Amino acid sequence: MSGVDVPGIVVRVGDRDTDGRTDGTGMATVDGVGRAGRGGPWGAAGVFTAVAFVAAGVLGAVQPATGVPTEVVQLTQFGPAVGVGAVALYRWGRTRGLLRGGHGDRGVGRATGLLGSAALIVALTVLAYGTLRGVVGFTPPGALHHSFVLIAAAQLVGACGEEIGWRCFLQPLLRTRWGTLASSVTVGVVWGAWHVPVFAQAPAYAAGFLLATVAMSVVLGVALDGTGGPYRLLLAGGFHTLVNLGLLLFLDEESGAVTPMLCFGFACLVVALAWAGRRAPAASRAPAPASEAGPAPTTLHGT
Repeated sequence: MSGVDVPGIVVRVGDRDTDGRTDGTGMATVDGVGRAGRGGPWGAAGVFTAVAFVAAGVLGAVQPATGVPTEVVQLTQFGPAVGVGAVALYRWGRTRGLLRGGHGDRGVGRATGLLGSAALIVALTVLAYGTLRGVVGFTPPGALHHSFVLIAAAQLVGACGEEIGWRCFLQPLLRTRWGTLASSVTVGVVWGAWHVPVFAQAPAYAAGFLLATVAMSVVLGVALDGTGGPYRLLLAGGFHTLVNLGLLLFLDEESGAVTPMLCFGFACLVVALAWAGRRAPAASRAPAPASEAGPAPTTLHGT
């Protein structure tokens, strides 16, 4: 059987749709991903989240024995990738469809805007911290214990290990049920809670960190909505890496100091509000997707 293209969605009839994906449910897609189908997205989301938490804990526990320096990469970052693998064991077709995603605009503008937002977050954080404290530290790349090139490359690999779970799996999974902002906020909360050691710090520190993860999740969710595949993964990983490297060079937020973390959280919020405001006019001009028009109505960072 064949599929029929409808603006904003792909209507599936029988076993195939027009872009070659196989589903067999006859259901429409959102952002190139079929609706959750039998049982909704909650089972897959629950399995992914549980495995991501447990795997991160195990990887963090064994890292000292591996000799891999945490300054270079934290093995906990691969917990979400393990979570995706766990779901793929019993829902391979669904997982593949989520990772492939949609075919939204992949122009230079989107990439520049997102990666530039990472740099802006770091700049705003440094500016706010410098205003409050009067001085901002800077660690020259040459003063690090390992080659900065090695750290940057390893950070990108680690960031992609996270983002394949948060932004390439959980976000589009929840997006099949909810809008962009709702799914992004949900992923941000889960992403923040996944950083369990943060909650051993002062409440204000944890609050600033959660604000940052939710806000960055909104930035990533809006910027990457409708995209998929390696493009989505590399952009999400690139954003994540730039933020991590900026914090590594300019701030001491990992020491548990509250002020830099609060500055970071509010800097992320400012950038997230700009992205959300940018999306609102576009959403008001565009017709609602068919999947959101009726009563029957899909998330996603660790150092």
